Parts: sequence; structure tokens; C-alpha cells
Amino acid sequence: MIEILSGIFLLLGTLFILLSAIGILKMPDLYTRMSATTKASTLGIGLVLIGTGIYWQDFGIASRAVAIIVFLFLTAPVAAHIIGRAAYFNKVPLWEKTKTDELGERRDT
Repeated sequence: MIEILSGIFLLLGTLFILLSAIGILKMPDLYTRMSATTKASTLGIGLVLIGTGIYWQDFGIASRAVAIIVFLFLTAPVAAHIIGRAAYFNKVPLWEKTKTDELGERRDT
């Protein structure tokens, strides 16, 4: 039963990581690519780590997996935000079908 549950988490995790890779290829500009990859890959890696922790059933492995998940969930969105903001201020163009530019009127910050 543990192998099946672990396998489900591992398969779901790899599916999200695959979706993240597809997002890099299919999204039209840097900002949507970063959004897709940050969300999907963070969730995918988290699910893979949960599956690993369930499979091995060791406190040391589980605690490391939880620490890595917490670290990823705290740092990945912040890193994507900083990279996106730097790209915006370095004038990386938005997608031509972008409807709102909320940072456009606040160029000085």
C-alpha cells in the first residue's frame, strides 16, 4: 500500500514537472513562462519529495524532505518575483496581448 501511495505522489510530481517544462516552451513571454514554471515545478518537486518521504519511512529523510519543501515554497516565488521585476525594469517586452501593466505607472520604484 505504501508503494502505491508513494508512486501516486511521484507520478503526480513528475506530471507537474512535465507541465512546467511544457510551460517554458509554450508560453509567449518571459513573465508568463516564469509564472507557469515557478508554480508547477514547485508543486511537482514538493510532491516528489512527499512521495520519497512516504516510501522510505525514515525520520531523517522525512525531515529533510519537509525542510526542502518549506525552503522551496518560501524562496521560489520570491526569486521569480525579483527576476520578473528586474526583467521589467530592463525593458523585456510584455506579450502584445497583455491587457494591464500595473507596474507601468510606477516606473520609479
